[in-house]
Amino acid sequence: MKTTSSMSMKHFLNHGRHIPLLFVLEIAFILIFAFCTEYDDGAHSDRAFNVSSTDQENRIQHYYAMFQDVHVMMFIGFGFLMTFLKRYGYSAVSLNFLIAAIVLQWATLCQGFFHTLSSHGEHGTKILINITNLLNADFASATVLISFGAVLGVTTPLQLIVMALIEIAIFSGNEWYGLEVIQASDVGASMFVHIFGAYFGLMVSLVLKRDFTSEKEGASYNSDIFAMIGTIFLWLFWPSFNSGLAEGDAQHRAVINTYYSLAACCIVSFAMSSLVSKENKFDMVHIQNSTLAGGVAIGTAADMMIHPFGAMIVGSIAGVVSVLGYRFLTPFLHRKFGIHDTCGVHNLHGLPGIVAAIVGAITAALATEKEYNYSLYRQFPARAPMAGTPEFEEIKSHFAGIHPGQGRTGAEQGGYQAAAMAMTLVVAIGGGLVTGMILRLPIFGKVQKEHLFNDALSWELPDEEEEHHAPTNTEPMFRSHMQNEHKM
Repeated sequence: MKTTSSMSMKHFLNHGRHIPLLFVLEIAFILIFAFCTEYDDGAHSDRAFNVSSTDQENRIQHYYAMFQDVHVMMFIGFGFLMTFLKRYGYSAVSLNFLIAAIVLQWATLCQGFFHTLSSHGEHGTKILINITNLLNADFASATVLISFGAVLGVTTPLQLIVMALIEIAIFSGNEWYGLEVIQASDVGASMFVHIFGAYFGLMVSLVLKRDFTSEKEGASYNSDIFAMIGTIFLWLFWPSFNSGLAEGDAQHRAVINTYYSLAACCIVSFAMSSLVSKENKFDMVHIQNSTLAGGVAIGTAADMMIHPFGAMIVGSIAGVVSVLGYRFLTPFLHRKFGIHDTCGVHNLHGLPGIVAAIVGAITAALATEKEYNYSLYRQFPARAPMAGTPEFEEIKSHFAGIHPGQGRTGAEQGGYQAAAMAMTLVVAIGGGLVTGMILRLPIFGKVQKEHLFNDALSWELPDEEEEHHAPTNTEPMFRSHMQNEHKM
């Protein structure tokens, strides 16, 4: 009995440290929400009369369908995409679930804080919550889930929770500065979500650098089929992700452009996969991931006048870049720098995100009033003339929705787009390195080598599964995202 109690205490100290944190975290969220948040006018029973019923209905109808699509992407798409590991399916889906639930609350507070800061107390000191807060929190959760993919199977639940809390605080500041100060356009969040999440996660992996080689880091026929469920859900709903926060004709363009970019990317990814793989067969790693890269690569310019054929070109480039990244770049980074990228987030999110930022900067630089008419100044608010100028008054007489801008030229806007990408890379890399150092502290524990990529560390498994998962000397060779280099 004494031995059992001693073993239970040892297990708690090693693997149960997340238990008190989860309780404390949720209590803290409840208290902060109680004192610092409030319904916005359209959702508050006492103030709803300030907003017409038509505006209220239009707002919820405009955003709710997109919000639900993005919600499905976070919990089913990302969750099942990570189930390719044959012995880590419980953790892939469920820790994805847990992290997203934490981030939805924490991001609401962090993003709300910066929004309140930028409004200079115009709406009071409380964070006003409406449907767009929920949608923005889902975008923020995507950032952490991307980083999660880089360290999938090699971190403890406590390390993941701490990583999520730190990352969202840094992410929210970077996003606010990019959108509000630099005034970059990034409707599909390819810079502020995909680039940030990928390079943040890669830097955490770099600092955690250990020998992560394990016979358990592999896929099975069934686990790959489950992962394809995530791929298909993400592929279907990505137009909603890229267009969710757009309005009017810009939202319409974002849906169309994402649709065709994904279609072209899918075709090119299949072709490239067969081209670079042994015996010209398809590689499931590429099909699960690279087929989605078109959604990332078009994200920044999704609502711009890039035209359907332009979106197809972008999607095709993304497919090529992503597959080549899996085939050559991932094993190179692993050998040279020891960066272990379990899900290959660099190739699905990082590299296509950089493609998106470059395409967005070029498209923004080429944008003209002749092409966009007065909606140019809704698309790029900083390009609107400054207040009090004859140009502003002239445009205002034709376009009531205009707000004073900075009078930027197209070339200047393109430069600011590029600056937003550079800033995001620097902040993500620096934040990831610091976070990785924090996660290495002994208090957060670490996954022992024998438990890497194995649900048995954190889950009660069915008896037959435990027996089936017992290591043997006759276990067949496996295929994974990291270790089968002829596929990378």
